[in-house]
Amino acid sequence: MTTDTFKKWIAQHQISEVECLVPDMNGVLRGKVWPAQKFLQSAANGTLRMPGSIFDVTVTGDYADDGMDKAYADPDVTLHPDPASICVAPGFKTPTAFVFADAYTKTGDPYPIAPRHVLRKVLDLYADMGWSMMIAPELEFYLTAVNTDPDLPLVPPIGRSGRSETAPQPYGLEAVTEYEDIIEEIYERAEAASLHLDTMIHEAGTAQLEINFNHGEPIHLSDQVLLFKRIVRQVALQNDVYATFMAKPMENQPGSAMHLHISAHDKSGKNLFGSADGPTEVFRHFIGGLQEYLPHVTPLFAPNVNSFRRMQPDHAAPINLQWGYDNRSCGLRVPISGASSMRVENRLPGADSNPYLAIASSLVAGYLGVVNKIEPLPMVDGNAYRHARTLPRNLDVALDRMAVCDAVKAILGAEFVESFLRIKLKELDAFQGVISSWERDHLLLKV
Repeated sequence: MTTDTFKKWIAQHQISEVECLVPDMNGVLRGKVWPAQKFLQSAANGTLRMPGSIFDVTVTGDYADDGMDKAYADPDVTLHPDPASICVAPGFKTPTAFVFADAYTKTGDPYPIAPRHVLRKVLDLYADMGWSMMIAPELEFYLTAVNTDPDLPLVPPIGRSGRSETAPQPYGLEAVTEYEDIIEEIYERAEAASLHLDTMIHEAGTAQLEINFNHGEPIHLSDQVLLFKRIVRQVALQNDVYATFMAKPMENQPGSAMHLHISAHDKSGKNLFGSADGPTEVFRHFIGGLQEYLPHVTPLFAPNVNSFRRMQPDHAAPINLQWGYDNRSCGLRVPISGASSMRVENRLPGADSNPYLAIASSLVAGYLGVVNKIEPLPMVDGNAYRHARTLPRNLDVALDRMAVCDAVKAILGAEFVESFLRIKLKELDAFQGVISSWERDHLLLKV
């Protein structure tokens, strides 16, 4: 889509403002809002710019490279709007469009730590092999009552019946209708924004929902996940409830995941993971790579201290990289499917993860498995929780593992890995400076 085509699209949809969206390291959408004509002018002459420091912002709003020369200089990056991503922004009084943008340096090179570029870099490796990767996310989230005090636990919201859920209702149809008004509005806005949604179900937690996306190209699906999150939060607030994508928002409820269904295709569209005889050799090697490397890049799909609270047995969250047919206790599940739809479901990523980086971690691990012909462990029958934990138990250990994973660092780039680790270590320091209610409850008058 050239600038002229942008102009035609904006005129056709009578757009007055354009939100230029730039995902940061945590998947938080940052950017600018331009009047439509100013956006077109700036896109044409290459003057859409933002400070490069937006990629160094922690989830607490601090800058991770405080005191470094780069932080003080804070040079701009140039934004190149992605033509394939422009869509109507629903729910605004002023007709508005969303468009994702890629960041470039002054020399015209892709900004190496931008998450969209990191994922594109991995996809290029597959393209060099003649492969195209397809992704279908399944994203879980909770609706909760409004809670303005962070010291108080979250509780389920009141539904249409005037009551709150008090027990799990997996796949409950009556439970879903409790939030029918919210769900219908989410679907309406998602359709207006051209999101490719499939089904929504009630998950196991109280007021926990799951949305399935249709399979598609990984960067496009990552864009859609972030737009969906934004739409859901806005709809929830307008209905006087919260929507949260925290990995573990409530103590005694299951966590929220972002399961990733991953398949590979050749240039003719043939599924490379399946054959008439079952899984192919490259599929086995892809699994082997996931088993070998995902435990070393856990922060890319479990990026927060809260992420590791989800990874507990008996809460439908895996603790290891076992694989098995139609086995949800495994970190890597092979759904029942024929040769044309053979895929792996990576059940490790949390709903709180940056989709670009969560997908990149899976694809880089699988790529290393394919090129190095890594054989997977034997498939598991029965309870995979009986096998040893291979995922780190907390963010501290996970960051240490990632820092020394040279094979992944060589692909994703040392600058990206170092920037990511710097952000996460700053967030970890901030968390460790907070005294929790558990400490006050059990230590205040006892130790």
